[in-house]
Amino acid sequence: MIKVVATNKKAYHDYFIEETYEAGIELLGSEVKSVRQGKINIRDSFAIVKGGEVFLINMHISPYEKGSHFNPEAKRQRRLLLQRREINKLRGRVEQKGYTLVPTKVYFKQALVKVEIGVARGKELYDKRRSLKEKAEKREIERAFKNS
Repeated sequence: MIKVVATNKKAYHDYFIEETYEAGIELLGSEVKSVRQGKINIRDSFAIVKGGEVFLINMHISPYEKGSHFNPEAKRQRRLLLQRREINKLRGRVEQKGYTLVPTKVYFKQALVKVEIGVARGKELYDKRRSLKEKAEKREIERAFKNS
């Protein structure tokens, strides 16, 4: 059973997501409790490949309210758990010009916190306008079918 906790809609607006990977994430106990409560923000976060490991940067997990003063920092680097061949594949894609790793979704799969990261290529302003126009046209078509 999959329970989606957070999605990154801005990533689909700002980037072309070409591939997605499912990764585990290394969290501390109180962070998992905060994620269960939905106190997570992945809007401005991204992933980097450093030293044979993948790290998630800028993901904000609010400190657990009932935790002690040992709560971890809200925006610390968090390691993603991927297989070696996936990390090598991601490193090869990111080294190409214009590609980055962006988290698109955080969810629970059974009892484990998973992150879906996408290999993304940045959109230009005219691409963003075109996708908004297509979305509006699709909405109009749906509305016309519903009314007729």
